[in-house]
Amino acid sequence: MVSSSAWPSQLLVPQQPNPELTSILNQIDPARIEAIIKKLVSFGTRSTLSNQTDPVRGIGAARDWIASQMQEFASASNGRMTVDVPSYLQTATGSLTSDTIISNVVATLKGSQEPNRIYVVSGHYDSRNTNNSDGINDAPGADDDGSGTAISMELARIMATHDSKTTIMFACVAGEEQGLFGSNFMAEQLKAAGADVQGMLDNDIVGPAGDTNSIVDPFSIRMFVQGVPTDVETLAQIQSRVSLGAENDSPARQLGRFAAEVGTNLITNMTVQTVWRPDRFLRGGDHESFLKQGFPAVRFTEPNEDFAHQHQDVRVVDGVQFGDLVEFCDFEFNARVGKVNGAVLWSLAQAPGTPQNVAMDTSVLTNNSTLTWDAVLNAASYEIVWRASDVAQWTHVIPVGNVTKMTILLSKDNAQLGVRAVGSDGYKSPAGFPFAG
Repeated sequence: MVSSSAWPSQLLVPQQPNPELTSILNQIDPARIEAIIKKLVSFGTRSTLSNQTDPVRGIGAARDWIASQMQEFASASNGRMTVDVPSYLQTATGSLTSDTIISNVVATLKGSQEPNRIYVVSGHYDSRNTNNSDGINDAPGADDDGSGTAISMELARIMATHDSKTTIMFACVAGEEQGLFGSNFMAEQLKAAGADVQGMLDNDIVGPAGDTNSIVDPFSIRMFVQGVPTDVETLAQIQSRVSLGAENDSPARQLGRFAAEVGTNLITNMTVQTVWRPDRFLRGGDHESFLKQGFPAVRFTEPNEDFAHQHQDVRVVDGVQFGDLVEFCDFEFNARVGKVNGAVLWSLAQAPGTPQNVAMDTSVLTNNSTLTWDAVLNAASYEIVWRASDVAQWTHVIPVGNVTKMTILLSKDNAQLGVRAVGSDGYKSPAGFPFAG
């Protein structure tokens, strides 16, 4: 169908949690977050190079405990959730001083309507101290990244009892500290299988809200979002993106906009603070493994990192406690970050998929804008969203009905536009950005 719209003037109102999602978010329990992190710390070290067969100390004991917990969650899912421990042998490289088995723990909640569309939430369960090749001495890893692992596990526990339209993977990956090995393995396997991964949320260092200088921001979480997808776009594609002024409209940026919209509300009691770069300076994370495979991904990290409590031996120097210890975590804050992730993850998984092959007609000079896109499975209707080109978030929306072509009375020269799909229950997808067609 083809239609046209009058001048767009409707302000975009952020999506709010419906009763089911509100119930999910309200079940996220700070006490359970605390218990998970304390249990992970109790293994002494979870270095990738630590013991894999000792039942009480080392990364192997942590792996087995996480898997047993995930299996318990899956038992309440009526068969919807399965748990796997995919592994491979990583050859020695860099700080990984010997050939090492890398094992992820993944609970998969299979979608009831679109099982081939996938969303991933992940934290890494390995830890480190000052020496990244030390597999012997303590490396508590409470914040980095017991806090992110706890979010994957807590969301798996709660969502296991719900029927998701699309597939959600709750991942606890290993080998992050030595080179993103576990997440690379997972992302490569998904790519090789032709999986339609439309969003990945990485939680890494999301435990405390403040640092030792008492800089505290307990109601916001940073979200790092890649711009130009240089890993997967060709030079010609990048040049086309730049010529359109679409450097800020990559698939990752659209996922980031979606996350900021649905993750900031009264139920999460948090503000998503978007940072337009892939990660912090001198740092990296598991979301990058998914970006390299062409999957949209973002990273959540606490607003004020305390570097005395990351990548440090446990010690006291001049009265200052070093080490990634449980006592520096804020479990209420960690749970609120879990609510942000839950809101984003569930909203993605229940909405129709992101519109594909969105195109802008640039064949003639006109002050109108004509967009086309492919029909999206299970979409009841579509919306065109737009914003001024120097504004971060979508600001206006035009409901256009169940069509795949629309002309609007707004000049494509003056704004950034996108198309999002709307489900029959009101869930809305991230926007697909139009290239010249």
